[in-house]
Amino acid sequence: MTETTTTTTATATATAETTGPAHAPLHGLRVLDLATLFAGPLAATMLGDFGAEVIKVEHPERPDPSRGHGPSKDGVGLWWKILARNKRTITLNLSRPGGRATLLRLAATADVIIENFRPGTLEKWDIGWEELSAANPRLVLTRVTAFGQFGPYAHRPGFGTLAEAMSGFAAITGAPDAPPTLPPFGLADSIAGLATAYAVMTALAARDRTGEGQVVDMAIIEPILTVLGPQPLWYDQLGYVQERTGNRSANNAPRNTYRTADGSWVAVSTSAQSVAERVMRLVGRPDLIDEPWFATGAERAAHADVLDEAVGRWIAGHTRTDVLAAFEKAEAAVAPVQDVRDVMTDPQYQALDTVTTVDDPELGPIRMQNVLFRLSSTPGAIRWAGRPHGADTEAVLTELGLTPADLAALRAEGAL
Repeated sequence: MTETTTTTTATATATAETTGPAHAPLHGLRVLDLATLFAGPLAATMLGDFGAEVIKVEHPERPDPSRGHGPSKDGVGLWWKILARNKRTITLNLSRPGGRATLLRLAATADVIIENFRPGTLEKWDIGWEELSAANPRLVLTRVTAFGQFGPYAHRPGFGTLAEAMSGFAAITGAPDAPPTLPPFGLADSIAGLATAYAVMTALAARDRTGEGQVVDMAIIEPILTVLGPQPLWYDQLGYVQERTGNRSANNAPRNTYRTADGSWVAVSTSAQSVAERVMRLVGRPDLIDEPWFATGAERAAHADVLDEAVGRWIAGHTRTDVLAAFEKAEAAVAPVQDVRDVMTDPQYQALDTVTTVDDPELGPIRMQNVLFRLSSTPGAIRWAGRPHGADTEAVLTELGLTPADLAALRAEGAL
């Protein structure tokens, strides 16, 4: 197994093991993850994958709700194993004086805090930016909320689903005669998580020049709007409003999913003119290439019915294996429509080790998505999967200088 696959740890409490290898690109970076559900924690996961020491802070009595999201095994939430990988887990009640004081002590040692409380919550506990930056002027405070820190919606409760609706994603997703469609997974949260990791690294790069930290304001409704493309510009300049087109595209055709003779499905894309021509030769309709409208993607899209019929008829007469082989030989773009069972055995994913194996003390060997990308000299790694609630509280706080008597006092107060 290479270093880009995962290594594991039996004792995730020793500092030498929890901060990542010295050659990891983010080695020495300390991140306090105070966030829940899901964008903020995912950003912290991305940082931990490349060597940052991430300390997950949870309420003593109300653990991160993602521990209970989705299926579990033997009472252990499986989503948590991914979302909290490479994180040490401690408990702190931030609304208690002892919890506040302990967080400020941790903040003085940290580079980044990621939180997703509603605006004003940290300030209510007297641990807002004023107090945190006083404790550590180099700190980057990353605030992830549905709507951002200001504006008419700032204090509303919100989740990624609302961003998927507000951004225009749902409006353009689904068949033309069907209702707007929401994704069956945390799309907006995931996009915001990746954007937040980028924002953190940008703020840290600025700190390298200025010596000072700053506040990152991440609104989950914004990154998904960015990935939806130039819709605001189209509307601004042309009054154009993109409509639902199902699997079709307004920019090229054929572009759809097609059923094979053995009942499987494949997806075909022809974003390049040369690929569109190869597809039509492959399916026995080279005559369509000579049509005047075939010369541009938009014109082909306007004749999608004709092209889909030609491609669909040919694919329907062949098995998936034969379709994939023929398209590959013709250098035309095609992919099988796969569910997770297919993903787990796909030879390309296997070659990349995209789904890797992690040895977990609670569940034994488990398989999950590997780190997001490969670096040739300083690769990331999954050092361990998500740990039990509060598993590292004593170790982290002892390293901070708290004594057994201090810990006992915090427990008596309800701060741990």
